[in-house]
Amino acid sequence: MREPEDRASRAKKPAEEALRLHPMYRGKVQVMPKCPIRTFDDFALWYTPGVAAPCRDIASHPEAVYRHTNKGNLVAVVSDGSRVLGLGNIGPEAGLPVMEGKALLFKYLGGVDAVPICLRAHDADALIAAVEQLQPSFGGINLEDIESPKCFKVLQALRERCEIPVWHDDQQGTATVALAALINATRLVGKDIGTVRIALVGVGAANVATYRLFVAAGVDPARVVCCDSVGTLHTGRHDIEAALPDHGAKWQICRETNPDRIEGGIAGAMRGADVCIAFSHPGPGVIEPAWVAGMAADAVVIAGANPVPEIWPWAAQQAGARIVATGRSDFPNQVNNSLGFPGIFRGVLDVRARTITDGMAVAAATALADRAVDCGLREDAILPRMDDREAFVCEAVATGMAAQQAGVARLKRSREQLRESAETAIAGAQQATGLLQREGLIGPAETAG
Repeated sequence: MREPEDRASRAKKPAEEALRLHPMYRGKVQVMPKCPIRTFDDFALWYTPGVAAPCRDIASHPEAVYRHTNKGNLVAVVSDGSRVLGLGNIGPEAGLPVMEGKALLFKYLGGVDAVPICLRAHDADALIAAVEQLQPSFGGINLEDIESPKCFKVLQALRERCEIPVWHDDQQGTATVALAALINATRLVGKDIGTVRIALVGVGAANVATYRLFVAAGVDPARVVCCDSVGTLHTGRHDIEAALPDHGAKWQICRETNPDRIEGGIAGAMRGADVCIAFSHPGPGVIEPAWVAGMAADAVVIAGANPVPEIWPWAAQQAGARIVATGRSDFPNQVNNSLGFPGIFRGVLDVRARTITDGMAVAAATALADRAVDCGLREDAILPRMDDREAFVCEAVATGMAAQQAGVARLKRSREQLRESAETAIAGAQQATGLLQREGLIGPAETAG
């Protein structure tokens, strides 16, 4: 009977090790040259006086910035620190370790250079204005850890105003990976994505986007019941209606889902559901085992809160769930946006897309799901692992092709060209990291005794 306690204890180890190792390295990313420096005379080429020539070329031909600089492979990871992981509004400085970690994943998994930028912007308009001014230096913007409902206004405004793709990973990224998980979970249990009953626990950034992407992929809104901290969503939720326009996204869900006005909070939403997808707040105890037991046969539970899921996976399985996933990499079936954004941005940058559409996200989700099938789909492996380089390559190709089909790509690239570009960039980033470690330029992270 002590096994669950032991598992819970082991689940705390990553946090303990992270607290030890972060001070050792004082951050996770750095800037390194990508051009040769043969002698100090080369600075006449890379800096003054030679650098004036590419500057003049860009001034005359603005698109030449992609040819002369790293803009086309550079993403800004931007946050105000107002909703970090499961920690809440801890501020921009406290959010910086997360943004550095994001930049690390961008590089290692997608071959994409990324810069963490934490802003002391206290309202949506200030954040929008600041990010809009970053466009000249970056090929894309990845928004991260911005509180709801502010995040919806920020994303919509920046997508409308910016000439480069703007993506909110807590919305679109999480939704993309959740869709891939839904595709494969329903494959395994023999249910149809268009007829399953789905409970969405939490109606913040992640599940609002998840709902929208699910509908785009064929989920029936009438078979969805969503639940926030007050209760289930339906047209009788006049508190949400009264909060318009700030809660426009939630009110749309009220109007489109739960036509029977099912009540009863999370328990009511989950009763009889085939699938429960929770992106709410850290548990355990947010979802009770009894509520899992009340779901349909062959139930699927995705408890995505970090750092601790809404219900421990073993508790959900003991309650009768057939497939269980969490947002953590140390448990089977990780459903986390880290499986999406590196490959998606790789494809986006390689065709120089102007935006990232829902269709592109569905294409990436389908590619991710299909890759898991190629690897051997199992109940404890519904998605590829983060160490599967091919998964990110497949996403990059699918995203780049979908961007061209949607008419939002500035460059034409064949499937073969996109694959070669992604393979080269990702392999190069991982080989460079390995070289730095072997040469001792990145010191070893000895395991604590």
